[in-house]
Amino acid sequence: MNTKPFTSGLGENAVLITRVAERQWHALDDDLVVGRGHAGHRPDGRLFVSVDAWHGAVFDRLAEAMLAELPSPLYTVVDEADVELTAGWRRAGFTVRRREWEYVVPTDPRVTGLGAVLPPVGVTIVPAGQADERLLRAADRAIRDEVEAAVGWQSMPAEVVHLPAGDTIGDPSKYAVAAAPDRYLGLIRVVTAIRPRIGLVAVRAGDRRRGIARALLAHALGAQHRCGFAAAWTEVHESNRAASALFEGVGARPVSSNLELVR
Repeated sequence: MNTKPFTSGLGENAVLITRVAERQWHALDDDLVVGRGHAGHRPDGRLFVSVDAWHGAVFDRLAEAMLAELPSPLYTVVDEADVELTAGWRRAGFTVRRREWEYVVPTDPRVTGLGAVLPPVGVTIVPAGQADERLLRAADRAIRDEVEAAVGWQSMPAEVVHLPAGDTIGDPSKYAVAAAPDRYLGLIRVVTAIRPRIGLVAVRAGDRRRGIARALLAHALGAQHRCGFAAAWTEVHESNRAASALFEGVGARPVSSNLELVR
């Protein structure tokens, strides 16, 4: 742990920037926590930082302390509508790397038009929780390798789930899959907490343009509709026109955007 004082104008005492753990910092004003900073690795190995502070001056000093002690490059994600937070990271030397659109996706098949959608001949949809974990992990690895060889996995939506090193699946029960007799051709991950979030829809390169992604989406949205959810949410990289077309084609609409910044 280390402590660095600075005068903030918040009170008579100096505000102290304290590294309270390996990747956590606190800003203290007369023993009151007035800001927190955190750093953590995502599953792809990149290091993301965040700061939550009551005042711009505290934000700047927390960011300064963190950046002085962390390796580069560093990343962060902000709501594009949060002008103040975005400005704070820009003052710290961060620039925009990518933009993701957040979509709200209807689940009612009468709205999406997916009620009659079936997978192609020879393909079946295995519901979430019923997939063979070995085949699921093999399909996930193959798809990731294909994306990495093409546009790079970092073009996919930012993943926020903290997983053990080398584990890209996490909870296999969250995945429904499109199955051929000997392997899985595609997968969809839906996490339901307060609201359902579609974290990933992906199909192996040789099996695209067969309607598999649309069939997976029909299955997942239908399941959420039967559970009583009127809508799901997802994020799409602004350059991923195929994904945008897939979701907009079922009535999804963009409601906000996130910026990924890098320094």
